[in-house]
Amino acid sequence: MAEIGQEQATLRPAGYSALIEMYGLDVIPNWHRSLVTTSGVHRIGLTGNVVEEVYPPKYWPGDTLGHHLEFALKYDGTNLAILASLFQNTAEEDLLGYVRSKPTGKYARRLWFLYEFLTGETLPLDDVKRGNYIDLLDPSDYYTATPARRVRRQRINDNLLGDRRFCPTIRRTRTLRDFEAADLPMRCRQAMSSYSPELLRRALSYLYTKETKSSFEIENIKPTSTRTERFVALLQLAESEDFCEKAKLIDLQNRIVDPRFSESDYRMSQNYVGETVAWQQEKVHFVCPKPEDLADLMGGLIASHERMDDGGVSAVIHAAAVAYGFVFLHPFEDGNGRIHRFLIHNVLARRGFTPKGIMFPVSASMLKYPADYDASLEEFSRPLMALVEYSLDEEGRMTIENDTNRLYSYVDMTFQAEALFHFIEQTIETELVGELAFLANYDQTKRAIQEIVDMPDRQIDLFIRFCLRNNGRLSARKRASHFELLSEHEIARMERAVQSAYGSNSESEK
Repeated sequence: MAEIGQEQATLRPAGYSALIEMYGLDVIPNWHRSLVTTSGVHRIGLTGNVVEEVYPPKYWPGDTLGHHLEFALKYDGTNLAILASLFQNTAEEDLLGYVRSKPTGKYARRLWFLYEFLTGETLPLDDVKRGNYIDLLDPSDYYTATPARRVRRQRINDNLLGDRRFCPTIRRTRTLRDFEAADLPMRCRQAMSSYSPELLRRALSYLYTKETKSSFEIENIKPTSTRTERFVALLQLAESEDFCEKAKLIDLQNRIVDPRFSESDYRMSQNYVGETVAWQQEKVHFVCPKPEDLADLMGGLIASHERMDDGGVSAVIHAAAVAYGFVFLHPFEDGNGRIHRFLIHNVLARRGFTPKGIMFPVSASMLKYPADYDASLEEFSRPLMALVEYSLDEEGRMTIENDTNRLYSYVDMTFQAEALFHFIEQTIETELVGELAFLANYDQTKRAIQEIVDMPDRQIDLFIRFCLRNNGRLSARKRASHFELLSEHEIARMERAVQSAYGSNSESEK
């Protein structure tokens, strides 16, 4: 134990970790934490979802702000949220000294640009007059917008996914690279290719309804038939209309919630996600942005959506940034979750990721794997909660005591993008393929039964349904109440038809 303690004492934080300690920053931790040892070798470990990397002594950057900022960009990545907080807490002169010492250096130029981008302030520096333009983010490490905005002042290619009001970042992890290489749209088209247009049309009708019911059920809401039909009608428009603009988002909210709770603008009160655990005691799971911050945040989200729409960003990356960004901003009192899931369909369909005339019931996968869905939300909400200072009065009204805007403006959504890819893959492999196979088997079974007994379609449907509920056999009770006119021999042959298509152990029913 003494040796372990001695080794720990030789580790010094570097990059963002050092800056967070030096300036006492209240920030969500970076995905990568750097340490430099005074003796030892390079090694990498994982603590929760944070990669912890220890570097040999020669990597020690120095003790100044500039030293650790340059180290951070080299080894920790570009974390806009930490940089925004840092620049609010540092003297302008400290950064100026570093930039002036390397006026054409690529890291100095990037940090100079990011300071002015994140603070809105202009440093007293002359524009760079020579040198090549450099990408702000390395496209091999991050998803970026193309073409980039050319910024003459620092000779920077601004390829960020948003602007100062709202700018998500998503890293090109191995998981995301593998998903993109898997070409899920092609896998979907291959799965559909062996089915008739008529069967695909019937499947789509069912999938619209399943997506609607699943999206409501995630929030423990049982929609009426009218609300179901209205949501299905919206899903049918997802392929042709862009809903990510203020007027349409408000209209969308009005059309999916109880009319008594429709809104004419973004919310004007502070809301949160929580549950009552005792008399006058709330357990708060997520605190939403202040209402006075929403106009800028939502304006930035919509601008980011437009930038990704025009900027060649992968459709799933685009959908994750917009849909999760929306639910994290929570701009309405009611309907945020359903709109969040609707926006996934809207982006995927308009960007051509979803094959034309089909849809992925992603909410069904989220409902089937609630722990994974909760994790995709909590990856942001859990560390956020440690940074928001709030109070609740006796009526459950919340007051936010500190400035929280920057916490929602610059979110690393890599985890959410990975989660969305997982849900889409599960949806294609289980919900979509399963529904197509079920319908094809159903048609086969129905034809086989009609050849045994020529009876009404409704009776055949009931027979198949009852058998699927009872391991491929018709129960004595159901036979007596619905099929007393059929002989033992006919029932046995009909049961074999069901078992041939679905097996004898099926207890599920569409």
